[in-house]
Amino acid sequence: LVARRRRTSCYFYPRAWPSLRSTDWWERVVLKEFGPQDWLEKFRMSKETFFYVCNQLRPGLAPHSTHFHPTLPLEKRVAVALWHLATNVEYQTLSPLFGVGPSTVQACVREVSYAIVLLLKPLYLRLPNEKELENMVRIFRTRWGFPHCIGALDSLHIPIHPPLRLSADYCNGQGWHSILTQATVDGLGQFWDVSTAFPGSMENSAVLESSSLWVLAKEGRLCPNPPKHFMGKAQKYVLLGDATYPLQDWILKPYQEDENLTQRQLQFNYRLKRAHSVIENAFLRLKARWQILLKCDDCSLELLPTLVLACCILHNVCEAHDNPFNEEWLEGTEPTELPKPCQPAPAAMEDGRAEQVRELMCQYFESCGE
Repeated sequence: LVARRRRTSCYFYPRAWPSLRSTDWWERVVLKEFGPQDWLEKFRMSKETFFYVCNQLRPGLAPHSTHFHPTLPLEKRVAVALWHLATNVEYQTLSPLFGVGPSTVQACVREVSYAIVLLLKPLYLRLPNEKELENMVRIFRTRWGFPHCIGALDSLHIPIHPPLRLSADYCNGQGWHSILTQATVDGLGQFWDVSTAFPGSMENSAVLESSSLWVLAKEGRLCPNPPKHFMGKAQKYVLLGDATYPLQDWILKPYQEDENLTQRQLQFNYRLKRAHSVIENAFLRLKARWQILLKCDDCSLELLPTLVLACCILHNVCEAHDNPFNEEWLEGTEPTELPKPCQPAPAAMEDGRAEQVRELMCQYFESCGE
């Protein structure tokens, strides 16, 4: 019982099999004796979803790969990688459990992560088509009470040990080292755009301007052409951000809080913040499920973009397949000693036309009431 409560250090199956060699553990224990809760706890997904992922990755993880011993099955490689992503245990700790060397664990994590991005990203993390955008608008309106919206936008700082020569670049505004990931989710909390591996010292507005999302928006690819009508006017679909993002005709953020805000503006802020919480919850679930993102100490800086993308894709896989989420995983996902940087967007990036869009939203909320 004590071991079960030490969630950050105990990830091994609680029963003991002293007569089994470590090389037998996967075949004779996991595959034959693990129950549904065991699969969920150790691999963060059901047994059915695990083997679905294995089958999807098969073309990218050929058995003749020179990085692996010929007898190491594909399913075992995927299991090693997922266990590491889920628990963030060190390679040296994980290797005896599966009867492989630390270098093999490292190779499993690397190759499986690359395969996930290569083969699952086109299925689970891609730009929505026009019909899917319309469905996203419907979900945001019905579930979150915010109209004409296709996503919530925010950033995630992932703690790292930076290279010595780049230490200053990765030191964020709160004084700790991180890489920065920008993400957009739909109304169900599933990611559909992710840009990652920016140095932690960058501001959200600068990351946005450097991302593919900015290019897509400027090219008009985030809404139908011509735009759908809203409140009697042709209007682009919008994303919801916070004060760290610039106000655009396709990005809305709250009015700056002060005593001069009108009741309509206060109502707008309330509606936007409530809808924007969908991405805050998505980030919490992402980090709780794949705890490698709580602190990336055991992998190289060059692997991090692939690893972060792989975790976002696996998050979508689990959510899309309705895999249960254990609320106990949330323990320790928000360490108080690492506050999130929050630098307001520069006024020079603001779009004056966007005020008209906020005004339209205020009119909408005023007309529909609570």
